[in-house]
Amino acid sequence: MYIPHDNLMDSPAEILSFIQRYSFGTMITNIEGIPVATHLPFHAEMRADQLILTAHIAKANKQWQAITAQQNLVIFSEPHAYISPTNYDSLQSVPTWNYLSVHAYGKANIINEKETVMAMLEAAIKDYEPGYMAQWNELSETFRYKMANGIVAFEIVVTTLQGKKKLSQNKTDEERKRIIESLKNSGDSTVTQLGEYMENP
Repeated sequence: MYIPHDNLMDSPAEILSFIQRYSFGTMITNIEGIPVATHLPFHAEMRADQLILTAHIAKANKQWQAITAQQNLVIFSEPHAYISPTNYDSLQSVPTWNYLSVHAYGKANIINEKETVMAMLEAAIKDYEPGYMAQWNELSETFRYKMANGIVAFEIVVTTLQGKKKLSQNKTDEERKRIIESLKNSGDSTVTQLGEYMENP
C-alpha cells in the first residue's frame, strides 16, 4: 500500500484498536494467478507481541485450500468519505477522499481441534453479541458440532503490517476544522466517525 510519511499509522496499539473496531475484513489469496477474495469478520489479538487474526470460512469456499501455502492479504478499511474542495482556502483545489486502512499479510494455519474451533466461535460471540452466549450454551452439543463441521477455522500470524490514515494532514488548521465540521454534521454515521478520527488523530 502506498503510504506517504504524513499518513503513516505505525502504532501497534492504534492498529490493533482499529482492527478490533472495524473487524470485517477482506482476505485476498492468489489462486492460479487470480486474486480471490472473501469477506470475513476477524478476531484480532496480540500473543507475545505477535498480531494474530482468527476467523472461519465456509468449507464449500475453496479459498481455504490455498491459504496455508502462501501469503494472504487481509484488508481492514473503514471509515472513509468524500472531501469537498469547498472546505479549502484556495479556489484552485480539487476533491479528494479521506480514509483509514490497514493491510495485514501472513500465512494461515488451519485449526482442526474441535475444542479450539468451539473456543474461537465463542470468542466471536463475545466480540459481536455477548448476550447470545446464553442461547448458544442452550444448543445441543450435537447441533453445535454439526454447524462447526461446515466451516474451516484458521488463524493468520501477521508477518507484515501496514497502516494508513489519510486525514487531510497536509491542510491548514482552519481547513481541517471546516472538513471536520462538515463530516460530523453529515448525518451519515460512517462519515461522522471519520470526522471523529480527524478530530483526534
